[in-house]
Amino acid sequence: MTFKTSSSRHLRALALPALLLSCSLAAAADNAAQLTLGKKLFTTSVPACAVCHTLKDAGAEGAVGPVLDELQPDAARVAKVLRDGLGSMPSFKTSLSEEQIQALSAYVAKASRGGK
Repeated sequence: MTFKTSSSRHLRALALPALLLSCSLAAAADNAAQLTLGKKLFTTSVPACAVCHTLKDAGAEGAVGPVLDELQPDAARVAKVLRDGLGSMPSFKTSLSEEQIQALSAYVAKASRGGK
């Protein structure tokens, strides 16, 4: 019995790091997919963010809105502006899903280094 208990503990001790690694890899894949969606939305949504905003990572050179590389907003700030609008920028809460807003926010923050 002692061998079984010891062996069982050993297997559990090995299983936890493997499970954590598996969860980390899945989260990284989800994060990469979210950032890919965010970049696609930045450049192709209607109207595309790239029409107004400059963001080097997206190859965008818009001249109407702020230069996001300089502003470096975090994801929460981008999401708030997407939902509520700001100045001449309209709200996008009726044209973008919450998932799209989150993806776009994460992408802009990462690409502009707002998330540092």
